[in-house]
Amino acid sequence: MPRKNEVSLTPDEKRIVKALLIKGWRNQDIQALVNTGRKATINSGRITGVKQNPAQGHASDSELAFFHLKKRSYDPQTGLNQYDDERLVRAREAMILAVQIFNSAALKFKTEVFTVLANVAWTYLLHEHYDRKGVRLVTDDGRSLLLGQMLNWNDCPLSEDVKRNLKAMKTLRDKVEHLILGQADRKWSPLFQACCLNFDKAICQLFGPQMTLSNDLSLALQFAKMNIEQLATAASYDVPAHIEAIDAQITEGMTLEQLNSTEFQFRVIYSLDAASKSQAHFQFVNPDSAEGKEIHNVLSRKVAADDLYPLKPKVVVSAVEERAGVAFTSTDHTKACRLYRVRPKAGAVKPAMTDKRYCIYHAAHRDYTYSHEWVDRLVDELADPERIAAIRATKL
Repeated sequence: MPRKNEVSLTPDEKRIVKALLIKGWRNQDIQALVNTGRKATINSGRITGVKQNPAQGHASDSELAFFHLKKRSYDPQTGLNQYDDERLVRAREAMILAVQIFNSAALKFKTEVFTVLANVAWTYLLHEHYDRKGVRLVTDDGRSLLLGQMLNWNDCPLSEDVKRNLKAMKTLRDKVEHLILGQADRKWSPLFQACCLNFDKAICQLFGPQMTLSNDLSLALQFAKMNIEQLATAASYDVPAHIEAIDAQITEGMTLEQLNSTEFQFRVIYSLDAASKSQAHFQFVNPDSAEGKEIHNVLSRKVAADDLYPLKPKVVVSAVEERAGVAFTSTDHTKACRLYRVRPKAGAVKPAMTDKRYCIYHAAHRDYTYSHEWVDRLVDELADPERIAAIRATKL
């Protein structure tokens, strides 16, 4: 609910209203103009109050012209005004520029420009946050608060992982003032990606969801499309020693948990799998979800297939029958595999086209083994008489 003083005209607005009345504007037209972009709108009685006050002064023509200009300068999407909300406008534009320049195929000055612009964006963002809290932004020596200073304050609204990411950005920014980093962009792109996503999250949390940059650009730092061979080649390049040294400085003293935080560096793991065209796609999973943690555990260590799929068909049948408490034969198991598309038919051209949650094909001895998850799935299915009937009705 608007505060009482917000639904009253400010002294400057009263002078504007008086000038418009002198020029012959109607009350409703003045009211519409004043309410443009205003958080708390005024009613026509406020205009009448100014009209009936003979002592009220009026704005000059230049002040009136600027008022019109400012009212035309609201962004209908974010609600920001380039004159009243200059810091937030600049913060958003600095981050948009950082991403657009990084994405440009024609430019090679990427790491350098991104770190500088990202620092500008975050500085303006925190300046606006603290200005609204009444904190003095300019010190006695005439310098404004630095990003590094605000990050060290106890009431800084950012998480520790976000702070670590920004301190890494500062380290890189300081390095590019003195060193030529060459094509090191791919080395730190996870840091840059996290910086973008962190910024969008922070500006929305602090100033409202309408501030999101997702409507202006894709927050992912998209690069030129590559095929699998090109990606493998790029990943195999040796990183120069001086780049590794800077990377070591950025991550010095950090724990494995801190390094793996998506707020510090954003990483997406791509897994290649045999799948039909209708199922061939990338899936993005929240790393904090149960599925995300399971994927991370599987992809971050090498596990033998026998450990993941230890069960032969006879063992599956026996375990399901014992746990479900109903008759379950090898034929039922084969029909279940067909119904739920766990594995292809015998003699299939591509026998490895299995559902990797439940089954894997062993080319060496040309047979299939199954996971414990498959047993769990079957036990759940057999708890429903209709599902049992559906399995047994499946044609082989």
